[in-house]
Amino acid sequence: MSTLDNIEVDITVELGATTMPIHHLLRMGRGAVIELDATEHDPLKIYANNTLIAKGEVSVEEGHLRVLVTDKVLRLG
Repeated sequence: MSTLDNIEVDITVELGATTMPIHHLLRMGRGAVIELDATEHDPLKIYANNTLIAKGEVSVEEGHLRVLVTDKVLRLG
């Protein structure tokens, strides 16, 4: 088991996505809002090393954000 302790996995949680020209991004300041293609009711996408592995939802407990896994994504092959 100690071998597994040394394996690094990059976990990414995607709230939504958008496309915008780089000049819009460069003009944004603090507090700017970026509209995403998802609503607050849509599931989050959870990636491990850029591979979609699960879907989930955000919760707040004692002032901390958490991501709860609601569904595993099955890959065939």
